[in-house]
Amino acid sequence: MLLGKGMDEDGVEQLLSDIAYHHGEADLNTADRAMLDYATTLTRRPASVTETDIAALRREGFDDRAIHEICAVTAYFAFVNRMADGLGVELEEDERFPVRGL
Repeated sequence: MLLGKGMDEDGVEQLLSDIAYHHGEADLNTADRAMLDYATTLTRRPASVTETDIAALRREGFDDRAIHEICAVTAYFAFVNRMADGLGVELEEDERFPVRGL
C-alpha cells in the first residue's frame, strides 16, 4: 500500500521502525497518531483509558464501530502475546525489529 503511494522500500522500513519504536515522532496523520496513542494506552495502562481517550478518537473521525475495532485488535494482540509469554513460546526474530516487548 505505501509502495503504491510513492514511498520506496527504505521509506516504508523507516516508517515501520518509527511507528514501532516511537510513533509520536513518526510521519503520521493526526487520525493515525490518535489511534496509536489509544492503542498504546490500552496496551500499557489499560485501567487508565477514559472517555477523554475515546473523545480523542471521535475528534479524528472514528465512529463507534471503528473504535470497537481498534480496541478489539489491540486487545487481541495483547491476549496472544500474553498467551505466548505464559507458555514460554519462542518467537522468531525479525531483524527489522530486534527488541521484543515494545
